[in-house]
Amino acid sequence: MNLESKPSTAIPAGEPFDSGLFRSGLKINHLRLILAIDDHRRISAAADSLGISQPAASRMLAEIEAIVKAPICARVARGVELTPYGEALARRARTIFLELREAAREINELKTGSGGSVSLGSVTGPALNLAVPAIRQVSTAYPGIEINVQIDNSNVLTRELLAARHDFVVGRIPDDLNPRLFNLVEIGSEDVCLIVREGHPLLDKASASADDLPGYDWVFQPPGTLLRRAVEDSFVSAGVRLPATVINTSSIILTLSIVRNTNAIAPVALDVAKLVAANGTQAGEIRILPTEFPIRIKPYGLITAEGRALPPSAKLLYDLILKQSRA
Repeated sequence: MNLESKPSTAIPAGEPFDSGLFRSGLKINHLRLILAIDDHRRISAAADSLGISQPAASRMLAEIEAIVKAPICARVARGVELTPYGEALARRARTIFLELREAAREINELKTGSGGSVSLGSVTGPALNLAVPAIRQVSTAYPGIEINVQIDNSNVLTRELLAARHDFVVGRIPDDLNPRLFNLVEIGSEDVCLIVREGHPLLDKASASADDLPGYDWVFQPPGTLLRRAVEDSFVSAGVRLPATVINTSSIILTLSIVRNTNAIAPVALDVAKLVAANGTQAGEIRILPTEFPIRIKPYGLITAEGRALPPSAKLLYDLILKQSRA
């Protein structure tokens, strides 16, 4: 059985709306527990996040399994993980809570007459050259709108999207996630460069070769992120060993601080490097390191969750970013 397939949501003729799991006793609190277990992977941590005791959480889990008539989670070395039955229930539960959140948002907008709210996730480069101009247009045209923006790597952002914490994302679908969970409209490519501090020894050369780089400390995004893998692939293609000393962080501020105060090298989006190097502050003591080899990363796009419609305010910002990318 393929649990990733999208079954029909139509209610059979003559079937009462409250049939099935809810009629059998499934409650909203049961769904909250399933999502908490999915997020925390431990019964005790899930119980703490819901403000209940672990025995109470265990009783609720037993109730869910009795209603579903199937095991919901299984013990593993470091806690618990959802079974395919639990994963199916969690996936649908997220949709239910998303719709309830959207209902509350729509009701609040009707009551207050506000311009609505949008939650957007974006990788750094497109956030600067696409999201910021689009946000400026939306804020000018609709002064009452509330826009929430998270800047992070695609691995984090796409999981936040699946958890219904974002309306849409500007980024890339990670290789370890099922692409059928998303809709992607490709809108551009992102140039990547290496940055170093002003006065770095490698700036004395016209351009740095791959052989010059492993001897220095590096500041990377966390393991498994697309930018990091692109840089590592460049090392492998050049037949050069990977750097021995690596600092992992997703924070661009910490990255710039480490690079500015050491001889470390860091890969970043070219738009970010240009913005920082031209700002005239201490952070502007960053320089782009010319290299003899390219760093290629796959194109980015506008990503939405499959089967989830954008509310009007989010659709407005989505369309403006799309238009900005095609200008």
